[in-house]
Amino acid sequence: MDFQVIIPFISYFLLVILIGFYATKYSSRGVSEFFLGGRKMNHFVVALSAVVSGRSAWLLLGFTGMSYTMGLSACWAVIGYTAVEFLLFLFYAPRLRKFSGKHDCITLPDFYAARFRDKSGLLRIIIIIIFLIFMVTYVSAQFVGGGKAFFTNFNMSQTTGLIITAGIVLLYTILGGFLAVSLTDVLQAFVMIVALIGLPAFAISEMGGWSQVACELVLDKKEFLNPFALSAGVMIGFLGIGLGSPGNPHILVRYMSIKDHKQFKWTALVGTIWNVLLAGGALFVGLVGRAYFPVVCMLPDNDPENVYLTLALELLHPVFVGFLLASIFAAIMSTADSQLLVAASSIVRDLYEKIIHHDQQLSQKKLAFLSRIIVVILVIIAVILGILIEDLVFWFVLFAWAGLGAAIGPTSLLALFWKRTSKAGVIAGLISGTITVFLWKSIPFLSEKMYELIPAFLLSFLVTVLFSLIIRKKD
Repeated sequence: MDFQVIIPFISYFLLVILIGFYATKYSSRGVSEFFLGGRKMNHFVVALSAVVSGRSAWLLLGFTGMSYTMGLSACWAVIGYTAVEFLLFLFYAPRLRKFSGKHDCITLPDFYAARFRDKSGLLRIIIIIIFLIFMVTYVSAQFVGGGKAFFTNFNMSQTTGLIITAGIVLLYTILGGFLAVSLTDVLQAFVMIVALIGLPAFAISEMGGWSQVACELVLDKKEFLNPFALSAGVMIGFLGIGLGSPGNPHILVRYMSIKDHKQFKWTALVGTIWNVLLAGGALFVGLVGRAYFPVVCMLPDNDPENVYLTLALELLHPVFVGFLLASIFAAIMSTADSQLLVAASSIVRDLYEKIIHHDQQLSQKKLAFLSRIIVVILVIIAVILGILIEDLVFWFVLFAWAGLGAAIGPTSLLALFWKRTSKAGVIAGLISGTITVFLWKSIPFLSEKMYELIPAFLLSFLVTVLFSLIIRKKD
């Protein structure tokens, strides 16, 4: 182990844990504070937290590998969600914040229950099941990613690395709840942006400027710098990634937490700038990496997703390599902690408080304590999944974004923007979107033709509209 790498790496983790301790007192007041920051979050914090919690390590590893392989045309994979999240900040977020504040909605199932006056708890139960199916396995995959990073860079067993990653995320999440998670997201946003912009900028300078890099890329493959060098079907599939944003609850709860809904225009500007800078930096990491390593066999395990760290190891001082390693863990943790809170809130708030004890007044401090216990249990389950069924976990994470996007996205959009949406329509949309993602992904012929999110999202939308028109409560 190179201590010049380890020191900045450990320093980052210590800072994250200190933030958790700082937020402990506030998060212990009740479930609103633990899961939503008391609906008093600063607009700048909301902007950065909403952006980085939706990106995960896919941006630093998956997308950089994609741009290494495909070239400039990989940009379409990030254009979709950047545009959609800009529109969500402007139009979707203010409505969700105003409604959730008026009806004291702490979770997304709270919103559905209030919007459709669901006293039976059926809507809550369906959404809880959807959350737990996708989010626990998604969290597990983030832990596995951390384990792999420890194994690759520190000669540590993957299981040990997985447990360390889970332990750090668990510690600051149970200490500080939503406030700690959001504040660490801001730190992680700065770490990620400095790493993703700084690495390609330094590499381009070392290689003699962009003209020299571009020359190398053109010689390598003529279409490499052509953003339209892909089929219309692939482009539509890439743009369709953005359809997942209005359905992923760890992003949506950020909108519910802002102190003043009038600040969303400013938040849209900041969030979009951050999305563009992060995506642009990751794109150029792949492009510069292809110029530096012209053939994939020059990368460890012949894997394009190793281009980010391999380029850093080749060019940077060990201290900066440690900083870049921290940026990978920042991406992993910013997603894992957010999903843990959403999954825990669905159990404590929606199942325990609103269904099991719906006719009782429960202590807010007791609920906050129970929330911490549930987070611990969920982390243990995620760790066990990561150790025992690694392949299945990664199979789930490939379509978790699609599953949540197809089930929650169309139904929440219609619930906010179409007043004729009915409870029966939403239930039908939730179920049809989830089932379609599973079926489409499991049939190779279909999954090879189109990303499962697109057909599942469209079908869920149509089914919700159709059932809302046919089965409507007269009130």
